[in-house]
Amino acid sequence: MQFLLPILPYIEIVLAVLLVTAILLQQSDASAGGAFGGDSFSSAHRTRRGFDQTLFISTIVIAALFTISAFLALII
Repeated sequence: MQFLLPILPYIEIVLAVLLVTAILLQQSDASAGGAFGGDSFSSAHRTRRGFDQTLFISTIVIAALFTISAFLALII
């Protein structure tokens, strides 16, 4: 596990940048009107398809990897 110690900060930086990018690329249907209670029917459930679903799943995977690397940094 000691071989991981010098490269762990770089792994965390790359994962953080990928996570922020993946979150910002996701499509959001929320608007200012929806935040203040207006037009409640526009927030209906929407099925993710294609690239949107791939991006959603990869965001979850990147977040899990980032969490694991953060815990590894605490343990090592």
